[in-house]
Amino acid sequence: MNIPRFHLAFPVIDLESTRKFYTEVLGCTLGRESNKWIDFNLFGHQIVAHFSPDECIRTNTNKVDGDMVPSRHFGVILSWDRWKALCKKIKKQKLTFMIKPKIRFKNLKGEQGTFFIQDPSDNVLEFKSFKNDFMVFEK
Repeated sequence: MNIPRFHLAFPVIDLESTRKFYTEVLGCTLGRESNKWIDFNLFGHQIVAHFSPDECIRTNTNKVDGDMVPSRHFGVILSWDRWKALCKKIKKQKLTFMIKPKIRFKNLKGEQGTFFIQDPSDNVLEFKSFKNDFMVFEK
């Protein structure tokens, strides 16, 4: 599927721990950077970590299919195989899942694989996959 790239800027406490997390844990490549921000390629999308410690705050949660899901989070919808491979990579690195990999809405519209992790600044990322791509926006 050929879709426009997404851009997201977010605050971080420390640029070096952020660089390590996004490149080593998630496999992002680096783009431009300064002493105040770093561009990352997150599965073809541009995300930008801005040094802004005062903006790094905890977020509220909402109950979704039995889990307390952070209301502020971002991530990527991956193909089923790439999602499973990323789950395996994160488990191998012994990173703690905020919400462990699971199948949400099993046997219902919107059935999806999902998991949540946090970066070093407590930004929450969700990675998900739909077995059928048409289900992404199905009501």
